Amino acid sequence: MEYYIVAGAIFFVAYAINATYISVFYHRGLTHEAVVLKPWTQKLVVATGPWVMGIDAKTWVTMHRLHHKHSDSENDPHSPLNSSILRVIVEQLRSYERVMRGLISRKKAYTSEVKDLNFEVHWLYRKKLWWLPYAMHVAISVGLSAAFGGWLIGLAYYAGMVTHPIQGWLVNSFGHSRGYQTFDNGDNSRNNNVVAWLVMGEGYQNNHHKHPRSPKFSYRWFEFDYGYGICHAL
Repeated sequence: MEYYIVAGAIFFVAYAINATYISVFYHRGLTHEAVVLKPWTQKLVVATGPWVMGIDAKTWVTMHRLHHKHSDSENDPHSPLNSSILRVIVEQLRSYERVMRGLISRKKAYTSEVKDLNFEVHWLYRKKLWWLPYAMHVAISVGLSAAFGGWLIGLAYYAGMVTHPIQGWLVNSFGHSRGYQTFDNGDNSRNNNVVAWLVMGEGYQNNHHKHPRSPKFSYRWFEFDYGYGICHAL
């Protein structure tokens, strides 16, 4: 029983680190400036984010700003209205790759969205070493499995640390197709409690699209945004 408790704890910690980087640092901080990052914090996040999650900060911010700019229109990078709930996970990857190529080649359509960010796409991606963080996490997973004498420990670590594509899919698909609307934003953004509980309050897309510069995504008494609580804790 203790072995399974340890595996669960490792997954929870890894997942929390991954989701905090995205929800607090990348999303509320760098994208919307709802949370102000000190210069040294921003440098740390930009430098370590790709190693932690395998996701480049500048690319993610650009894609998300484009999502807000074109929410649920034909130019939205990952709206389920343009494909389907299941295909969103593919579309968000394709959009991420397209945006990164555009930033690296300095296409104005992409660089104009992030003029305020004084850093480049991480060197890992400029040198086409995107796979290196994933290889590092595999090595750590193998090491943990060997140290604790079982494969589940390593799998728990890896699953928790590289789950952002699944988190993003939950938010981008169900947060724009299933749930209730508190505000009329002119798009299909929805508040989905289940997604919010799983992904640090990010499921409250309708609330967030109404007030994108607010660090708090929950507004009604039954809505719980624990990502906002982590903002306070940090």
